[in-house]
Amino acid sequence: MSEITLVEAVNLALARAMSEDKDVLLLGEDIGVNGGVFRATNGLQARFGRERVIDTPLAEGGIAGVAVGMAAMGLKPVAEIQFSGFIYPAIDQIINHASRLRNRTRGRLTCPMVLRSPCGAGIHAPEHHSESPEAMFAHMPGLRVVAPSSPARAYGLLLASVRDPDPVIFLEPTRLYRLFREEVEDNGAELPLDACFVLREGADATVVTWGAMAPEALAAAEKLEEEGVMVEVIDVATLKPLDVETILRSVEKTGRCVIVHEAPRTAGFGAEIAAEVAERALYSLLAPIKRVTGYDVVVPLAKLEKQYIPSVERIVDGVRQVMEAS
Repeated sequence: MSEITLVEAVNLALARAMSEDKDVLLLGEDIGVNGGVFRATNGLQARFGRERVIDTPLAEGGIAGVAVGMAAMGLKPVAEIQFSGFIYPAIDQIINHASRLRNRTRGRLTCPMVLRSPCGAGIHAPEHHSESPEAMFAHMPGLRVVAPSSPARAYGLLLASVRDPDPVIFLEPTRLYRLFREEVEDNGAELPLDACFVLREGADATVVTWGAMAPEALAAAEKLEEEGVMVEVIDVATLKPLDVETILRSVEKTGRCVIVHEAPRTAGFGAEIAAEVAERALYSLLAPIKRVTGYDVVVPLAKLEKQYIPSVERIVDGVRQVMEAS
């Protein structure tokens, strides 16, 4: 067991999956010779060969379409889209084909593919490099949507995604790629794709989040503990299918719910969680549900990016509001 970063955990999981199953292969722009723009696939082409780690043209629709065809023929492709802002040309293949293949063939064919993409802001990149499109994919039937928040969860969730018989959108927070290290054992153990993770227990308020916002939520919880407020932090991890029961149990215990995400507020996935809580745990609430989110604008460049991303201070303020409202 060693301490590694999230991007190293992705590399480790891919290597493990390819070692265990010859049908697993990788494709994407610059993933072979260069090891990917963030080096998530570094060294894998040298280890597994050009036939299994394939450098593609700059054509996201082609990458996704080839992956769908490979999956339909029994292979297990893991396709990389260089940034989530470049994922939109691939949507035709993802939504019209990958997500529908099982239904279209009445179960005769499945689509065991993973579409990986770095996502989110915080690395001072230009436009199209800081998107958080998880709500769009979660809306589409037939897709799983996963957003890891730590090296260990990235390792276990990616292995589970590769082994899943249906298509998975795997969104990797770029801000977390090298932010911290965590002990990860390369034992091939997967994590469930249908369960939230309770990162911190508390009795006063529930903070629900995922991806790059999980460390911010934990830091906010520590700060609030100094004020005597005990916050329970839930990492959704798999947005689709959503483990609603874990969220509801927490809200029923605490009576307060704050939902934190980096994507724009309007029609963000936090709205779906808020609706589930309102429909199924309304009488447990001691205060209105609060959302702390990005803004309804394109992620700004340079220093303004920091103002866009929900901060520890904004999360703390959100929890204070629900505490004062009850």
